[in-house]
Amino acid sequence: MNSRTELQKIIPVDDFISQYPVCQYMVLDAAEIPFSEKVRHICRTECGRYGKSWSCPPGVGEVEECRQKCLQYEKALVFTTLAEVNDASVLSETLATRAGHEEITRSLVGELKARGATCLPLSGESCQICEQCAYPQPCRHPGYAIPCIESYGILVTEIAEKCGIDFLYDMHTVTWFGLIFFSGKNRC
Repeated sequence: MNSRTELQKIIPVDDFISQYPVCQYMVLDAAEIPFSEKVRHICRTECGRYGKSWSCPPGVGEVEECRQKCLQYEKALVFTTLAEVNDASVLSETLATRAGHEEITRSLVGELKARGATCLPLSGESCQICEQCAYPQPCRHPGYAIPCIESYGILVTEIAEKCGIDFLYDMHTVTWFGLIFFSGKNRC
């Protein structure tokens, strides 16, 4: 039995995903998602949010802890949304489009939960709900904040290649990735 057929027995994603502006998607077994400490090195050395947000390391935990948390779920919905910008190389313009992607991610989680799933959503950037994260004090929105995919030690480009999902389009298009781990009713 293929993964899509097995998925239909758990949650029929194909039944509702077309209602959202999702560009491409694929459902994988959670165990197929690759984790790597190398991604954490990039977070530590290149990201200004490292150690400043609950959605980033070290706030999310060690990579192995994150992997174990993800493997509690059966499936992983990998998806992209697109946003148009004047110049995708301008970070402020790119980040301004993120809110729409986060709204779609939350809506997809809501759809999955309405169908009896338990979920763990991850998104393409560090949480930006608060102007300044409370880290290291307790998170102000623990049920609403969505951690960054890379913060869990998951390399987005590797998943995109594995799924045949386009990563880059052109200088006027931002590709946002989402990853929702989920299991059907009473499966966790």
